[in-house]
Amino acid sequence: MKNRIYVCHTYYHVYVACLKELNLPREERKQADLVLSTMSNDFGDLKSRALRCGLFDQVYMFDEKEDVHFPEVMKYHKDRGNLLFNMLTRIKYTKLLGKRQEAYVPVDFKEYKDVYVFCDSDPIGYYLSYKRIPYHAMEDGLDCLATYDTARYDNRGHFGLKAFLAARNLIFIQNGWAKYCLDMEVNDLSVLPYPCPKYIERPRKELVDKLDREGKDILVNLFIADMDEIRRKLDIGNHKSRILLLTEPLCSLDVRERIFKDCIEMYGKIDGEEPVVLIKPHPRDVLDYRKVFPEYIILDGKFPMEVLNYIPDLRFRRVISVFTVVHGIQFADEIVYLGEDFMDNYEAPELHRQNEMIE
Repeated sequence: MKNRIYVCHTYYHVYVACLKELNLPREERKQADLVLSTMSNDFGDLKSRALRCGLFDQVYMFDEKEDVHFPEVMKYHKDRGNLLFNMLTRIKYTKLLGKRQEAYVPVDFKEYKDVYVFCDSDPIGYYLSYKRIPYHAMEDGLDCLATYDTARYDNRGHFGLKAFLAARNLIFIQNGWAKYCLDMEVNDLSVLPYPCPKYIERPRKELVDKLDREGKDILVNLFIADMDEIRRKLDIGNHKSRILLLTEPLCSLDVRERIFKDCIEMYGKIDGEEPVVLIKPHPRDVLDYRKVFPEYIILDGKFPMEVLNYIPDLRFRRVISVFTVVHGIQFADEIVYLGEDFMDNYEAPELHRQNEMIE
């Protein structure tokens, strides 16, 4: 039986998988496999770099399919106007969505001692439950449940009943509520407004603090394909103040453009001076920032921003974020986190204040 396998949907997921592997004794490295789901991300040539980094034995691409890909599944994804009827159709939906993934799954998960799944709300969670394969759930993003507990939000109304059914594998609920989910790793239990008996705290900071220089270099080389270009754009030897804007796939493209223009207008100056402004697009952000902001430096979007922590001598005077959790950033003198109150100016509050709508 093989040791470990990680199912990742984003670059951040791969980053956390690497942190976990780098915290193991050196002799235990390269005993884990990696699965990259292409459902929501283009990983480019990350597979080849992951195979070269020395942490993973095999790397597989997973053509994971959303429910909309299967008309026979979607016919059960309708509100029948009655709790009993909705639960009966949801039972059918749960089993069928898991079954339909079978043709696309690239590995036999039963061959592994430990299966780690980031974002088990995606079809992989339904598949593992359909196959009755135990797995460890992993937090989708750093402290993401603090603002958006998707399990409770998606199952508003009669949550106790739905959790009861999920614990018996009749329906599926993500984030620690499914029968075959053994536990769910989260960064910080204290910031989560709603409990789950399967949550276990595994602080990311503890993993980061144990990295040595070799581990940091492994992460930089894995996620940044052209370090020379990054160094040129960052102009690390220049002591002029730098500001970094972290983007996110918020709202429609036109509203998103206005959001980040306003961010720069409000926070893009320091003591009346105009520093160098760099924009780091989110990996799933499709706005063309080079066209919209030709006067600023646009970094490659296809790496987790945490990797900037490991580039020697890199400092930013200020980092600006709307929702990206920023307390893991070590490369900034000042952090501006805008949050829900700021977003209220651009869209209806109920679209981003999900946790406030659970009760």
